[in-house]
Amino acid sequence: MLKQRIITALVLLALFLPALVTSTAEPLALLTLVLIAAGAWEWGRLNGLGMRGALRCAGACLLICFITWSARWAYHPPTFIWPFVGGMWVLGGAGLLHFGVDGWQRISKVLRLLVGILALWGTWLALYQAKVMGTNFLFSLLLLVWVADVAAYFFGRAFGRRKLAVHISPGKSWEGVWGGVGAVVVMALIWIWMDNQFAFESQSLFAQLNLRGWPFLLLSTVFLVAMSVVGDLVESLVKRSAGMKDSSLLLPGHGGVLDRVDALLPTLPIALMLLQPL
Repeated sequence: MLKQRIITALVLLALFLPALVTSTAEPLALLTLVLIAAGAWEWGRLNGLGMRGALRCAGACLLICFITWSARWAYHPPTFIWPFVGGMWVLGGAGLLHFGVDGWQRISKVLRLLVGILALWGTWLALYQAKVMGTNFLFSLLLLVWVADVAAYFFGRAFGRRKLAVHISPGKSWEGVWGGVGAVVVMALIWIWMDNQFAFESQSLFAQLNLRGWPFLLLSTVFLVAMSVVGDLVESLVKRSAGMKDSSLLLPGHGGVLDRVDALLPTLPIALMLLQPL
């Protein structure tokens, strides 16, 4: 299993690293469309669709992505987009976690499919726009999620006592969450220092949040880490409802695409929402 995980990670790194560091955003947008389509296919399967239905779900998601690509929304997004997607995650995520697996099963399949497609599209568009805003900005946003996840894992293993959501994801603890928050806050301060010391081609997410004062930076960072946890828990809830351990087996050793991007789904669009003019 470990060998499979390493090989898959190296292949993905070889595919995506050049697109992440290139000066234009379109190669990354094109590559991530493949992941988004796979994620939409998995979403259809998790919600009871057969192969054809899941492929139609993927096609619908791709169609929305291509429409907004042609409209250049990554360069000139309508002002309502990020408050809409971010609000959907904050309110919907809170509701889903409150009502649990039983509540999810009571929602109509059509609504579940629609919400999933919109969430995946919003994440793709946010990733595309983040790359347009600059490589330094994009990496700071991605690493916020990844550092929070890794730190939460190790802090949870070392100090975890109080379960976060025992009926959804028994392995997660409050100690892990706060460990992730602390690690990201430290990273944010270091990244702001680096922004001031080095001539990056763009400001990081943390430097842009800090322009509104350190209280806004601190609260926003905690909020973004919390929403990354919400994304992880929501995907776990949906898998538990479907009776599945992984969203698919598309990524050997890692499970499915949704298993790898679940924490990014709410975090990317909400980060852009927080940067909109007040």
